[in-house]
Order: sequence, then C-alpha cells, then structure tokens
Amino acid sequence: MSKYINPYTDFGFKKIFGEEANKDLLIDFLNQLLPPHHQIANLQFRNGEVMGELSQDRKAIFDIHCQSTEGERFIVEMQKAKVNFFKDRSLFYATIPIREQAKRGDWDFKLTPIYLIAILDFQYDEQEEIQKFLRSVKLKDQDGDVFYDNLTFKFIQMPLFDKDATELETHFDKWIYFLKNLETFDSIPHILEEDIFEKAFSVAELAKMTPEQYEQYQESLLTYIEVKEVVKTAEEEGRKKEKILVAQKMKQMGLSLEQICDITGLSEKEIKHIIS
Repeated sequence: MSKYINPYTDFGFKKIFGEEANKDLLIDFLNQLLPPHHQIANLQFRNGEVMGELSQDRKAIFDIHCQSTEGERFIVEMQKAKVNFFKDRSLFYATIPIREQAKRGDWDFKLTPIYLIAILDFQYDEQEEIQKFLRSVKLKDQDGDVFYDNLTFKFIQMPLFDKDATELETHFDKWIYFLKNLETFDSIPHILEEDIFEKAFSVAELAKMTPEQYEQYQESLLTYIEVKEVVKTAEEEGRKKEKILVAQKMKQMGLSLEQICDITGLSEKEIKHIIS
C-alpha cells in the first residue's frame, strides 16, 4: 500500500496543485518553467470548465486553469495517455484564454501572456534522435526568431526523465523527480528536504485524507489504471500485428518456420495459424 497519492491521477494532480490552500506549490512549480520577467507572485484559480460561445461549441475541461495577479494565464494539464491530434488539441485549448480576453466595443486587441503546460505520462517523440524531455514552443519566423512572445507551450515528457536523486541539478529537476516517484516513496528523500516539498509530501499523504477524499482518490486511481491498461493492450496488439505482417513476408521469402519464430518471437502454433 502506497503512503502517498499517485499524482498522475486526476484527484492526485488537483490535490497537489489545484487547491487554494496549496497554490504556493503550483506557483513554485510554474516559476521553474517561466522566464524571469513572468515569475508569479500570486495567482487565482479560474473555472476549469469552459463553455463555447455558442451552444453547439465544444466544451473544454481543464485540469487547472489559473491567472496570475499580473495577468498571465495558465492552463496546466496532466495527460495520462496519448490521444489523436494531441498537438491540435493543445492549440485549441490555448485559443480559449485568448478568446476570453476579447472585449466588447473599442478594443486594441492587446493580449496578456498565455502558457499551456502539459505534463505527459507518455512519449510523443517516438524517434530517438528528436526526443526532448522538455519542449518549449513559441511562434517563430523562417529564421527561428520569435515572432510572438505571448503564447508559449511547455510539453514535459515524463518517461524521458531518468535522473536519480544524485543527479538532480535544479529545483525543476526536484519537482519532476517528486512527481515521477511520489507514489513509490516511503519517506521524504534527503534531496527533497525543503519547506516547499515537505508541504507537498504532507498534502499528498493518504493517511491525512478524509474518508470521502480517500474514496474519490480510489475511484480516480482505478480510472488511471484502466486507461493505462487500455493503452498497453492497444500497443501490444499493434506490435503483434506488425509481427504477423513480418512473419507473412518472411514466409513469402522462403524462410523456415524456425527462423520466423526466432526473428518474430511468435510461437510455432501462431505462425502456422498465420501462414496456413
């Protein structure tokens, strides 16, 4: 039984970062991703459910939607599984706080900075040579110069973070190490013995939940596990289909049953069924 919550669950993520009493945790985390001129002193949470302007418009539900006292707007998402058109979805989400700033009557179109921060429990960079743990995206011109500085996407691919406690170099490293390993900790690691993390551990402790909160967490955890299992099954089925195609091609090339077994990892029974 874990001592701390799984932060990849909807309940766990919002428990740590989405409660008024804990917004100092969110501020500290966000400030590690923001440039010096956009550091946050305070923020307020906004409604995470945003309706379209028209009745037929699609509704968007954000994990965390907030705005700093200086005007910057933030959408912070924990993505559990790869979805179709992930980049399109991110862009669509970013248009909502843009449209919210529209004013009736005489308006000069000035917008406050917008950040969409997505913490991903999967890799969308499948080609090893282009993989980046943290990808920061802005609108740039053909020479790579920033054209518009007030719209920024931050994509954090958690599976690509493989540092252990001895390799943590920055405060941001510590936050990612905390999130990635929280559910496995039995106590606070020495490297995270700082006030901000000690509070985060306290917030995340299962024993301090009310019975109602614990029930909500268990439901959220079950949903998370089910989603991961569905994704795992789909990936395994995809890999098996690829092996079947390879086996059929090898048979056409005249390879023996034994050779096909060795190369694909499929059993003789499976291969005989495929090529019969």
